[in-house]
Amino acid sequence: MTTGKKITAIAALIIIIILGFIIYYRYYFVFGEGVKAGQLNYIVKKGYIFKTYEGKIIQTGIRSKQVGSVQSNEFEFSVADEEVAKKMMLNSGKMFELHYKEYKGSLPWRGFSVYVVDSIVTMREPQP
Repeated sequence: MTTGKKITAIAALIIIIILGFIIYYRYYFVFGEGVKAGQLNYIVKKGYIFKTYEGKIIQTGIRSKQVGSVQSNEFEFSVADEEVAKKMMLNSGKMFELHYKEYKGSLPWRGFSVYVVDSIVTMREPQP
């Protein structure tokens, strides 16, 4: 193998490693995780090619982003586990505490959101 071919092979290997790291960091590295609580507004299965579960909870209380403007605090998410999504579908309108993982980018087969719910912490009836 000539010196030019060795340098080209090493450079190609370095580029592949860097691209692999960037893809991993952007789409598979868990940037954050936590629990959000609120009343389940909806959960639906949708998508053109990859059917994913998407949902929204309305968190208790209200938050104002601008002076004089009041709006509800919504958390939109995707659901990775079909069993979790079905349990949520059967209990729409109840209060949930959901454990989620946050990624830097979304993947079509994982859902539209960077927030992916992986489990239900608690579920209860809403209080009047």
